[in-house]
Amino acid sequence: MSPTLKWNNSILITGEHVLESLLAIVLWIFSYLIGSVSAAILVCRLFGFPDPRSEGSHNPGATNVLRVGNKFAAGLTLVGDVAKGVVPILIARRLGMPETIAALCGFCAFLGHLYPVYFDFRGGKGVATAFGVLGTLHWPSLLIVGGIWLLVFVTTRFSSLASIAAFFLAPFILLLTDPALFHPILVLSLILLFRHRHNIVLLVKGEEQGFGHPEDR
Repeated sequence: MSPTLKWNNSILITGEHVLESLLAIVLWIFSYLIGSVSAAILVCRLFGFPDPRSEGSHNPGATNVLRVGNKFAAGLTLVGDVAKGVVPILIARRLGMPETIAALCGFCAFLGHLYPVYFDFRGGKGVATAFGVLGTLHWPSLLIVGGIWLLVFVTTRFSSLASIAAFFLAPFILLLTDPALFHPILVLSLILLFRHRHNIVLLVKGEEQGFGHPEDR
């Protein structure tokens, strides 16, 4: 191969990398903006329910929408929050991006849910969106982590404890099922646990309110 041809090929390869990097940045920003759309706040506004950030647990998530609204509204919120973790990853894959970039798209959507630019950066705790991300990246692990969540919730009636237990164990489960995803899920889980720090304090004090408490009826 002539030096000129090698040089031209090098330029083409470099150009492809630049375009991929630019597309990745656009996708990450797009994913964050999708994640910033708060299903809980929009659903509550649509049905005339109180702002979930000012009532109940003050968390804009499906569990609190169930408290301040009804099951249908909570279901819509849950679907919306899960979809925010699914759609960005599927779009990245559709565009032929590497799985690492696709995973970061899911992570950016997760951050958008926690710190939404449209709602003064006051978001939810990210459980449903995290499940969407996990399920899209590796659905067998979702079945295990989701099973842990369900078991803890049915046993204790504390959705916060179920989320804490599920995502405390999630990185270790990924270490066994798909080690390549261990570090991304570890970071996601640590942030999610940090967002539940107040719930952890209440659980330790025995003051956390689960389903079945008079305020939840």
